[in-house]
Amino acid sequence: MRILGIESSCDETSASIVEDGVRILSNEIASQIDIHARYGGVVPEVASRQHLLAIIPIVRQAMDKALTGWHDIDAIAVTNGPGLAGSLLVGVSAAKAVALARGIKLIGINHLEAHIYANWLGKTIPEFPLLCLIVSGGHTDLVLMKDHGAYTLLGKTLDDAAGEAFDKAARILGLGYPGGPAIDKAARNGTPCIELPYSWLPGTLDFSFSGIKTALYRLVENNKISNPSDAAASFQKAIVAILVAKTISAAEECGVKQILVSGGVASNSLLREQLVRKSPVPVLIPEPLLCTDNAAMVAACGYFRLITGAQDGLNLDVIPTLKLL
Repeated sequence: MRILGIESSCDETSASIVEDGVRILSNEIASQIDIHARYGGVVPEVASRQHLLAIIPIVRQAMDKALTGWHDIDAIAVTNGPGLAGSLLVGVSAAKAVALARGIKLIGINHLEAHIYANWLGKTIPEFPLLCLIVSGGHTDLVLMKDHGAYTLLGKTLDDAAGEAFDKAARILGLGYPGGPAIDKAARNGTPCIELPYSWLPGTLDFSFSGIKTALYRLVENNKISNPSDAAASFQKAIVAILVAKTISAAEECGVKQILVSGGVASNSLLREQLVRKSPVPVLIPEPLLCTDNAAMVAACGYFRLITGAQDGLNLDVIPTLKLL
């Protein structure tokens, strides 16, 4: 079964063909990073206009690379939330147009759930029950997954998401955009020697990163940071320590077989190393390209939803604030 996936929730226009939910035939991505870098962040109106320019060429590119014609496509899976409204509208409108014209099944996909399913595209197939750490620019959630579509929220961020904290820290330190990779790169040349407060929130599996970010800002404001690389290493160490400790605690409490890590921050080198080394159970993390926004994860998620009977009509709408739970 071949699924065409379309992703346009933020600033990446992506199309992918995935077979049986686990085999990537193509995964094409048109990035807008260079455009938004001059503003230090994503400009929603600019992003949606770029999606309009890229959506048809990227779908054609994905189908050509997969040597796939329309008669080979069994369904179209498209992200319909959460995300930027204008950006989501481009992908959903394109998917609905194709579904109508070709008579193909249509499935709306939650972007957060799609991130989880990036882990089905690796060499190891996940085994239930699973603990999922979804860690990105907009979300930091710990989710227990007992089966396909069966989720229980265990913990979430009470303020900034981890990726948002990295972006703000990079801006404070003048390291550039996007912030996550910039912090990771700078940290490799620094020493985590600066004391920052750790928000443990004892007794819960929730997260809080705004205090760490504010502490870093105060140090910079008072000219107490002499080496940005040391500051990046210290900030990264604090964020990762909390993520790892809470994730391992949740895994032990729930008795899961594996830990799945997904979302853009899952590409962070320290997080990957620390979780794999300290976890009592196997940790599955997608390759970096599949951690960031891409259509292969959307197509994989679409496959597993389709085989359970899920399908949407042409009245599918975007939901910018869509929740997983």
